[in-house]
Amino acid sequence: MRSVNRAVRHRRPGVALLVAAVCGGLLAGCASMPDSGEVDSVDSSQRADADAQVRVYGVPPRKNEPPVELVKGFLEATTSDDPDYATARMYLAKNAKRQWRPTASTTVLAEPIPQVQVGAGGGDRGTELTVTLTGKQVAQVDAKHAYRPDARDYRSRIHLTREDGEWRIDALPPGLVMGLSDFQRIYRSVNKFYFAEPVPGAGGKARDVLVADPVYLRKRIDTVTSAVRALLDGPTSWLEPVATSSFPAGTRLEDERLSLDDSNSLKVRLSEQAEGVGQDRCLRMAAQLFYTAQESARVDRVTLQGKGGTLCSLDRADARGYGPDQTAGRPDRQYFLDEQHRLVGLADGEGPQRVAGPFGADGGPQLRSVAVDRAERRAAGVSLNGQTLHVADLASGAAAGEPRLTVRGGSKGGLTAPSWDGLGDLWVADQDPDRPRLLRLRGGTGTPEEVPVDGLKGQRITGVRVAADGVRVALLVTNGDRSVLRLGRVERQGGGGRPGLAVRELRTVAPKLVDVDAVSWAGGSRLLVAGSEQGGLQQVEFIDTDGSPSNTSALPGITGVTGVAAPEGAGKAQALLAEQDGGIVRLLPDTNWKPVAKKGSAPVYPG
Repeated sequence: MRSVNRAVRHRRPGVALLVAAVCGGLLAGCASMPDSGEVDSVDSSQRADADAQVRVYGVPPRKNEPPVELVKGFLEATTSDDPDYATARMYLAKNAKRQWRPTASTTVLAEPIPQVQVGAGGGDRGTELTVTLTGKQVAQVDAKHAYRPDARDYRSRIHLTREDGEWRIDALPPGLVMGLSDFQRIYRSVNKFYFAEPVPGAGGKARDVLVADPVYLRKRIDTVTSAVRALLDGPTSWLEPVATSSFPAGTRLEDERLSLDDSNSLKVRLSEQAEGVGQDRCLRMAAQLFYTAQESARVDRVTLQGKGGTLCSLDRADARGYGPDQTAGRPDRQYFLDEQHRLVGLADGEGPQRVAGPFGADGGPQLRSVAVDRAERRAAGVSLNGQTLHVADLASGAAAGEPRLTVRGGSKGGLTAPSWDGLGDLWVADQDPDRPRLLRLRGGTGTPEEVPVDGLKGQRITGVRVAADGVRVALLVTNGDRSVLRLGRVERQGGGGRPGLAVRELRTVAPKLVDVDAVSWAGGSRLLVAGSEQGGLQQVEFIDTDGSPSNTSALPGITGVTGVAAPEGAGKAQALLAEQDGGIVRLLPDTNWKPVAKKGSAPVYPG
């Protein structure tokens, strides 16, 4: 299909110098040079809905361009599909062209469009002038393409000077500045993949556990190549302490552009740093690249090449041995507690069925919450009063045995719902107001170990969901009557032959939600969350783990939700489950929420 080039240039006459002006088309606009014909105005919504084949390119500055219009044109040109920002550089003075690094960062501003203010300092007839940009900042994207919510007032200056009789920008903010609508149009979130750091005390064996590391890349600028380059840059700063790349330091991509052949095979030539790696390490490199490239295109085989020829090759079947599903599992059923507080399983095309073992039996312990391990062989249950934790096999004749953990109860005390990581460890939090703790039971049956959590500042953990990779944990943190969602990094430090754990660098995941009621992992870098914004109704939605808005379609509206469950892996069961007003409802693809059980609680997927 022929690609279409569209020219867009917003011009608002009557904007006076030395006066604050609202720039209606400043950051929502984009610019392009047509093959022929006139330049037509296209509004932001039209561009957002345009066909993916449309390419938008920048318009160079006009002769005798006024300063404010020059700044507008520059900012519009930075939102084009020009891969090297060549047109945007035409607006810069010679020294600024050499110094400007558009990939250094991206500052994302909210709507309405920021204001442009022209300050005194030479005027239109002088030799220099300053333009001030102001607005509400939403987020920052750093040089490694990592998104971070960062709400604050924004103010920066752009300095202009005369060069060869024309106004040009000679000092400007680092990187790019754009509105949220343009950011969502231009960029998309993709996952890079790295291996979780080996567990200390595990006999030196490396863990083949891939961790998703979300970044934002330009949608239409050679997405496969840009994703591979981002992969070679290494993990983002937040993930780096707990993840590692199998690529040798300094490895570069030798190809200017990567492309797949007719059989969906991707050949990647690497720099000399990759020469001489062993076969096992090379296959791990190929696995990282396979799953990273898979985010942008259908890939069936990856071949890594050096100067001397092929280093190694990995096809789709072999790549499964490294896939995130190795720890996330491929669940066949969902689970919840029925009105007798017994554990039941729910499979497609079937009604709820009591599970084998003590948690599904009439004589077994009544439960308040439950977690099923990733292999669906064991379950952990918290007693109805919240004071004891049991672990039992999901098998006929199995016994609940003695409690693995006993704590104080009370209206604000007791244990949270437990959570299994993909390594077989069990996590739970004690909500005791006088001694709140996050606990880990190694292997699900080990002695409970307290895990320090940085940044809690006296707040309580009231919800725990550990990712399958075991290096990320979603926490509901409560202060007073409201809970917020935080994502923590699980660091393991060896000592005495045993790993010591700590959760560090809690980050905001749902900045718009002032109260979060429930959370579940819903993929490698995605969460399913029930919560509400300030003054708004409760909503159930997907949220990305970097705190950015998810590009997933909106879910049907629902309120009264106190629990949610979603599949973290890629199993057949893709339904969502929720506890609503004391009952269980389910959402199948392309349908609405439908009742499963009039009375029920604590819905979960394995994990």
